[in-house]
Amino acid sequence: MNKTVGIVLGAVLVVMGLVFTFQGLGYLGGSAMTGVTLWAILGPIIAILGLVLVVRSARRR
Repeated sequence: MNKTVGIVLGAVLVVMGLVFTFQGLGYLGGSAMTGVTLWAILGPIIAILGLVLVVRSARRR
């Protein structure tokens, strides 16, 4: 995977994870995911995976 692609994909995962978390916690409304505990749990996991991808891609030569 290209370094830039990894960083962009990781950043997208971080943003998605944060959105899922806030929807699961009920802070962002307007979705079927709002207030559902599953998304409050999966969101941080997705965000952390995105951070790992960003860091690993940034360290790549």
